[in-house]
Amino acid sequence: MNIAIPLYPRFTALDAVGPYTVLAFAPGCTVTFVAAEPGPVLDDRGSLSLAATASYEDLPAPDVVVVPGGPGTIQALSDAELLGWIARAHERTRWTTSVCSGSFLLGAAGLLKGRRATTHWGWLDQLAGFGAEPVSERVVIDGKIVTAAGVSSGIDMALTLLATMQDEETAQAVQLAIEYDPQPPFAAGNPKTAPAGLSDKAMALIG
Repeated sequence: MNIAIPLYPRFTALDAVGPYTVLAFAPGCTVTFVAAEPGPVLDDRGSLSLAATASYEDLPAPDVVVVPGGPGTIQALSDAELLGWIARAHERTRWTTSVCSGSFLLGAAGLLKGRRATTHWGWLDQLAGFGAEPVSERVVIDGKIVTAAGVSSGIDMALTLLATMQDEETAQAVQLAIEYDPQPPFAAGNPKTAPAGLSDKAMALIG
């Protein structure tokens, strides 16, 4: 199972690394970071880079695509090379997925028309502009397209995907291996449960 994660400037690291860690631990899965050209790609904080070890041309037909989000999504929406690769790869994927605002890149590639999809709560309603039906859920599956909500939900998405691609026992074994046992110290991970007035402060941190 060949899994490709495209990188572009100012992606959010956990959007890519969360699913990478889950899927790279799974037996029979090979995960590759790809970009227009092999080499380091800087994240949205400007202090971490991940190395793309292959170009889009090197991996034109992966079994699975995982598109991360991040502030760089805005510029990436006009990246014809990236969008073209996503659209062409989707024709042959078993699963095409995204994390956070990565779903906007799926939309810009023409993949979300008439489909249920999700993204970060701060921009969820904007998915309708790509013909999608915005859904406020952690992970949304519509056909072979799987979208995840904000940043950390990429781990949930990858485990859900792994259970579907292989089996629940394998997904559970990976979950245990990485000790993914969320016990957040605050009930502030969702705008419905976060303290009043915190949403604006949270959004200001993302830009």
